[in-house]
Amino acid sequence: MLRPYLPHQLLDHFAGRFLRRHARPLAALLDPYLTVTVAEYDGEKMKRGEVYEQAKAYLSHRCAGRARKLRAEPGRTKRDLFVLSLGDHEEVADEFGGATVWWHSVPAPSRQYHSCGRTYRLVFHQRYRELVLDSYLPHVCSEGRALMATNRRRKLYTNAGDRYSGSMWKHVVFEHPSTFDTLAMDPAKKREVMDDLDAFRRGKEYYARIGRAWKRGYLLYGPPGTGKSTMIAAMANYLDYDIYDIELTSVSTNADLRRMLTDTNRKSITVIEDIDCSLDLTGTRHSGSTTKKNKKAEQPAETPPGIAASRVTLSGLLNFIDGLWSACGGERIIVFTTNHAERLDPALVRRGRMDKHIEMSYCCFEAFRLLARNYLAVDAHPLFDDVRALLREADITPADVAELLTPKHAGDDADSCLAALVEALTTVKAKKKARGARLE
Repeated sequence: MLRPYLPHQLLDHFAGRFLRRHARPLAALLDPYLTVTVAEYDGEKMKRGEVYEQAKAYLSHRCAGRARKLRAEPGRTKRDLFVLSLGDHEEVADEFGGATVWWHSVPAPSRQYHSCGRTYRLVFHQRYRELVLDSYLPHVCSEGRALMATNRRRKLYTNAGDRYSGSMWKHVVFEHPSTFDTLAMDPAKKREVMDDLDAFRRGKEYYARIGRAWKRGYLLYGPPGTGKSTMIAAMANYLDYDIYDIELTSVSTNADLRRMLTDTNRKSITVIEDIDCSLDLTGTRHSGSTTKKNKKAEQPAETPPGIAASRVTLSGLLNFIDGLWSACGGERIIVFTTNHAERLDPALVRRGRMDKHIEMSYCCFEAFRLLARNYLAVDAHPLFDDVRALLREADITPADVAELLTPKHAGDDADSCLAALVEALTTVKAKKKARGARLE
């Protein structure tokens, strides 16, 4: 109305001042509700959000009973077969300190490569701003953490996802029964590994004091059948950690490998089994100027038929182990296994990357006694002396011993199984002696 009578510059000046002064109060009167968004992924999907997981646990416990749309996930025990969480587009109310708040479950958009995954939206009246931000949200996180610890089930992850989905990992419940009590190896070496694991999980302040990322690398090496995979399962059960099993030949680039690392949880073991067979990571590197051999070692290996092309390099794997990104999250263990440690590049297995080298050797007498107790329920037998003597001269793996001690027919007992073991050890000893004679 005033525009025909006033200069437009003056009119725009007063209109701008009016809007700057009164727009926010007017908007608050029209819509007095505030929204807090809790995303499934932080940092542009680089890391799974802890607040989201805590809110999910809290809502599953406190509010799922009032929801009409639910998502079911496997429970931890036979009594709790399912854990229920809010389904997509579901809304539930919660009460806290006299205030009512509303939670909305929002699914990931269909164009997932632009998505931060699922989100929860917390809506509340602005008069409760301080109550919600200072008290309610910390309460949700605290109770959610406690519930996650109570209901947690160990998981075994594999890199079977894809780069455009919410995560590059898929998982199953980890229910491997192996423990250090059932692991057949030298008791002194076993105790040494357990002490090392105890020192690691108690070492948060120590690692911070010495300026190192809170992680530790283990190299398990030895012949096939000596229990390397069983050792990893025992470590996970002992520490109550998840396992991330990486198939390197399925990783396309160094960037994807780095993204996989940032998408792992704390309190986890990242495993690359048979590292010498995964990629061309066994070349010898030399100091000084770069040679053609160096360049060849840094190139990706030829991809076997049926496997997607991979451009993961040795330098990319080294950065994955102890580069800047390896410090994300903390309290992580990395395990490599190999049947041929001598083939690995020294840079890959040096201390600081693979801090502890554990040889998984042939069966010793103490390991045999444990297997006899587990498989045959015997602690002593007249044939034990024969087994002891033969194990000093015959190389046999714990897996082979376990197979020989397993009753296979209705009439098999300790006597027959131990006799079969003695016979097998005698044969192995004779073959070893014959090979030695040929070499001479």
